[in-house]
Amino acid sequence: MVLRAARLLDIESGKIITPGEVLVQGERIAEVGSAVKPPAGAEVIDLGDRTLMPGLIDVHVHLFLHPGAEDLQTIQESVPQRTISAALAARDDLMAGFTAERDMGTEGAGSADTAVRNAIDQGSIPGPRLRISGNAVDILGGHEDAIRYNPEQRIFSNATYANSAAELVTVIRQQLKEGADFIKIYETGPDSLREGHFSTPYQYTETELRTAVREAARTGKRVAVHATGEPGTLYAAQAGVVSIDHAFQLSDETMRLMQEKQIFAVPTFTIIEYFADHAASPAQAERERQMLEFHVGEFHKQIAAGVPMAVGSDVGPFPHGTQAREFVLMVKYGMSPLAALQAGLLNGAKLLGWQDRIGALKPGYWADVIAVPGDPLNDISVLERVSFVMKGGVIYRN
Repeated sequence: MVLRAARLLDIESGKIITPGEVLVQGERIAEVGSAVKPPAGAEVIDLGDRTLMPGLIDVHVHLFLHPGAEDLQTIQESVPQRTISAALAARDDLMAGFTAERDMGTEGAGSADTAVRNAIDQGSIPGPRLRISGNAVDILGGHEDAIRYNPEQRIFSNATYANSAAELVTVIRQQLKEGADFIKIYETGPDSLREGHFSTPYQYTETELRTAVREAARTGKRVAVHATGEPGTLYAAQAGVVSIDHAFQLSDETMRLMQEKQIFAVPTFTIIEYFADHAASPAQAERERQMLEFHVGEFHKQIAAGVPMAVGSDVGPFPHGTQAREFVLMVKYGMSPLAALQAGLLNGAKLLGWQDRIGALKPGYWADVIAVPGDPLNDISVLERVSFVMKGGVIYRN
């Protein structure tokens, strides 16, 4: 079939082609340009005054979370119930134009995301292409441990314990056995911001993280970390992780290493904005706003230092299918629309390990195509109004 629209985004050159056409054969793109040469009998879908562009990529999602008390839902809802919710969340994300995602931990649902990924891959349910991690990895008493509950109740952690380099190796091997595509490690937390001073304890040493990175690499896998500040962010960069997610605070040396090693920062602004807007009290809302303001100031430094960026929203605690807001905020806080789009599409594809298959409209790539009204290079918010979604040559929304 031929997809035709008033405009087409060439993400690599940063230019809009007018008009735009994409020839799709099977699950892949065969030709792209102002006028393609379709074979006889090809179906033509004219999308009118819209812009054709690659399917969106979100490299930090939580399919197994929904708005509401995070800790309580992981206790009160069974894993089967949460898996059904995750399947519905995957559908919502796809319908919003996100054709590829990285699920950053099931928050206590173990390897249930393996089943969701496999069901999507088999065509049993609609959803984005997924890279999944299973449970995240944490220390005893760490960021995702159940530290605010009566210990006599034996409430489980939302992550899997690993308290040494040797335990990291064991846990990583178990997660890979259960189907993980990459390893998610909590490296910092809890965070504190007092009188402009940010602090967060690290959880693993550089040596321990190096062990984790080496063990994952043994089977061609990579490690991503939740890391908000120093010195944990530095340890992660020194160890050679693939991404530092949240990245509220990065030292000059950390930023230098990230630029040198092409380690991606994933800012996740949307989740902080959502928490500020939906805080339980005015005091909590003010704390969230102060954290966001601090993060924005650090983001400016990271852009100036040339830190590679990817787009991840941390969707789950806020409604699935609304995370294109992350692109809007990255532009609001200092990136050009093109830079944000290239971070989301080109860098997102690299981070997922699919840089030769998604993230651009090119012959041979998977036919993951969306259409938006207007021109995203002039108004990034059009990404919040996706009206056409194709994944692998199959139309899911029109």
